[in-house]
Amino acid sequence: MSNLSSNFASMVIGLFIIALLKKILGSWNMTKGPYPPGPKPKFLIGNALDLPMSDIGQHFMDVGAQLQSGLVHLNILGNHILFINKKNIADDLLEKRARIYSGRPHLAAVEALGWDTTDILTMDYGEEWRKHRKVAQQHLNKQQTRTYEPIQLRHLHKMLQRLLHSPEDFMQHTEVLSTAIVMDIMYGYKIDQHDDPANVAAEKMVDLAVPLLLPSGALMNVLPFLRHIPAWIPGNIAGKRVKECVFWMHEMRGIPMADLRKRMDQGMATHSAVSACLEKNATSAVDTDPDAERVVCNIAWASYSAAVETAGFFYAMLMHPRVQIKAQAEIDSIIGTGRLPTFADRPSLPYIEAIYREVMRYAPPLYIDVTHSSTEDDWYDGYFIPKGTSVFANLWAMTHDESVYCDPNSFNPERFLDQHGKLNDDDQILAYGFGRRACVGKHVASATMWITIVSVLACFMIERAKDELGNEIEVNDECEYLALVRHKKPFKCRFVRSEGARRLVEETASVEGAT
Repeated sequence: MSNLSSNFASMVIGLFIIALLKKILGSWNMTKGPYPPGPKPKFLIGNALDLPMSDIGQHFMDVGAQLQSGLVHLNILGNHILFINKKNIADDLLEKRARIYSGRPHLAAVEALGWDTTDILTMDYGEEWRKHRKVAQQHLNKQQTRTYEPIQLRHLHKMLQRLLHSPEDFMQHTEVLSTAIVMDIMYGYKIDQHDDPANVAAEKMVDLAVPLLLPSGALMNVLPFLRHIPAWIPGNIAGKRVKECVFWMHEMRGIPMADLRKRMDQGMATHSAVSACLEKNATSAVDTDPDAERVVCNIAWASYSAAVETAGFFYAMLMHPRVQIKAQAEIDSIIGTGRLPTFADRPSLPYIEAIYREVMRYAPPLYIDVTHSSTEDDWYDGYFIPKGTSVFANLWAMTHDESVYCDPNSFNPERFLDQHGKLNDDDQILAYGFGRRACVGKHVASATMWITIVSVLACFMIERAKDELGNEIEVNDECEYLALVRHKKPFKCRFVRSEGARRLVEETASVEGAT
């Protein structure tokens, strides 16, 4: 077995060198002009050593500042990579030139997963993508999202009840909330516990898949032929990861789908995006679309991207009690203490809206946007951007740009308010991406995030946890990075609530559970 592993490694190294030379020579031959500024490449490997393993956003923000450039270019083993650090440049390229910059890189790992034809997030720009985008907009547009508000509120109120009974598991509760809402909207599938099979499958699938989505995330992305080598071959780590990911992906899709078909057969299915499509095909002899079920099911599982990251909110509130007090004063003055917030309250709560915007700026769940790819040669500001360049919008750099946000490392919701306490026009949430490849579930994600923020603040005061002696426990402010995702490492806090808030949460959840 060791000889087999050694032979595999030798073969990979040899083919890697051949592929590398071919890439580099091809890259040299295609040069038409100066590339955007970037670190000086090294012989043969280019900038392969200039790509950090974590905190990529901050790293290339610093590199851009040193180069005095809003663009940073790398050539890694013949692959062109471009980081955009300025929002105005992202608007110029990803919005105004969306026709050129709406592609996705051709990653062998994505093709091995089958996502090049099933996942709208990683699917390349073309007819198949447009077909999926059309269906996604039907079910996830802003107007349609309002019809999902009762679903979001039901799951939110269950989450508040869980916070009452097991506040130490607050991160787990919010993760369940996010997945439960998406699964209910798409399949009518009900998730009530963290260990629900569909939720477990979704988490495992994401943990395995995300590292594969970067050009450097798997060796097979550099040497595409490796995707055809069996996963059982020793040393084929990426192949094993792909195989496991495919298994959990089928579980994630299959569990809610089987549940939906069973409920439909029993006449007990509630309305959902997938059930509506299945019912239409089953009852219509004229409008039946044999491809519709495939597309809507693809959109349903891809809608997991509408899940929200709330750790940044809890951390910000924990560290800024002044903001909590001001937010609760606004809630009490507009809503009172006799009911829980609803979506109808959103226009009347400008400070809560400012907190939402600041949370998404201060701690964006994606610190680097999902890769765009240029579909033809282009020029920008005198620099050449070759066809096939992987383009990353550096969301961290844009949301922490000192020329746009004063003292960007401080948490300050007031930056989104004018002198009269009204919201200013800085309402673009950069975490949802740019152009035609912006997050298809952004309206659901925005609504879920906002109702979570206002409801938690209406019911609880988030304070530092205490040890058995009553001393405050130091807050862990470290972050961890998984490919494009940045989130807080686990930290402890406690949720203080009044007796009135406890009773209101229990009564609301009880009434909804009985209906």
